[in-house]
Amino acid sequence: MHLTDAERAMRDGERGPAVARAMDLLIRYGEALGAERLIEVTNVAGTWSSTTPWVQAGLDRPDDFATIFSRFNLDSDETVEMPPAVVPTCQLIHGIDTRNWQLQGFTADQAALQRRSEAHFGRRGVQWMSTCTPYQVGNTPLKGEHCAWMESSAVVWINAVIGARSNVEGRESTGAAAITGRIPLFGLHIAENRRASHRVRVECPPETMMDWGLLGYAVGEMVMEEIPVLAGIAARPRPIFLKHFGAAAASSGGVEMYHIPGITAEAQSEAEALGGRAPAHDHVYSPAERRRAWENLQSASDDAVDFVMLGCPHNSAEQMIEIARLLDGRRISPNTRLWVHTPRQIRALCDDGGITAAIEAAGARVMSDSCPAINRALPPGTRVVATDSAKQAHYLPAIAGVQVWFGSLEHCIDAALTGRWRGGP
Repeated sequence: MHLTDAERAMRDGERGPAVARAMDLLIRYGEALGAERLIEVTNVAGTWSSTTPWVQAGLDRPDDFATIFSRFNLDSDETVEMPPAVVPTCQLIHGIDTRNWQLQGFTADQAALQRRSEAHFGRRGVQWMSTCTPYQVGNTPLKGEHCAWMESSAVVWINAVIGARSNVEGRESTGAAAITGRIPLFGLHIAENRRASHRVRVECPPETMMDWGLLGYAVGEMVMEEIPVLAGIAARPRPIFLKHFGAAAASSGGVEMYHIPGITAEAQSEAEALGGRAPAHDHVYSPAERRRAWENLQSASDDAVDFVMLGCPHNSAEQMIEIARLLDGRRISPNTRLWVHTPRQIRALCDDGGITAAIEAAGARVMSDSCPAINRALPPGTRVVATDSAKQAHYLPAIAGVQVWFGSLEHCIDAALTGRWRGGP
């Protein structure tokens, strides 16, 4: 791999042992990928979380943050302290909501450890956004900006909607990128790799957030890890619709980028999205495909709902206001729990604006920093879940061993109020 003088100096230890270990990791990573060189990145989103059991295993003390960073962010047996991040760096979603940790089944010691972890890595430049949607709370890269991000739903957003450039990275590569400002040049960092290879003709245009989730889930199954261009989308979607579309497509198929002519950042036309080439594959999203996607997301048979989860990806302020409106003056069933997930920054806005109080007056709880698919924390005794998230509906049956109903926000609110699932396609 070709290295610049500055990169060789980092590799050889001129900026300390942690940076040297990071460069060693990035060089090995790049060589495994066949990358010819590294590129500079100016935005990193990863995880420095220290509280999960597999991270804590084998530590002499739970707050041995240097060992945690070395093992899990640098893949190094040599223990080194994390130096300051050299590019803007944020923490993504993690396991513990430090305000609602008791509801999640965590201990006071675990919550305190989470706070110490945030302080430790925060002093080293990690911004604790603690969300799967950092683009909703201030971390919005520019078109063409090279980034190193984890979290599939966030990566597909910045690639498609904004036109920034990132592959779906891991804890180790983002940890190394934060202190070197480098990542291997491969995949979606390269312009020609960002063109669509599949065309999906949309015969039943989506109108609601549920529709966009179903479309995303079907498209992911159609194209798997390839890049689709959607033909037939005339109406401009709300940003929250694209958020759910991308999360669903990334869950069912591993989609990291897509194009919608006239809407997404790198496709003013279908021809531009395809790079002037004919699509390698043509697909049709018909009413029958929509119905099939809906059926594939229903793993439940019991209509008695124990738990309703809203906010995957994390809810925007707009969504929180809508949830508060739907719950206004009403009370959820005594047999059902409703958790509403949003970034901690948006929760603060909701606290100040009376939205949190309105939601919790109905018997729900506003949660932050995590979600059930990340921490496997559901209310005790949960058997049947309702959610408006195709991503949660895809993962929770395997992760938590529960039945899941997928539907619209209105269906889910109705389930929370009545304790019964009455939604449909």
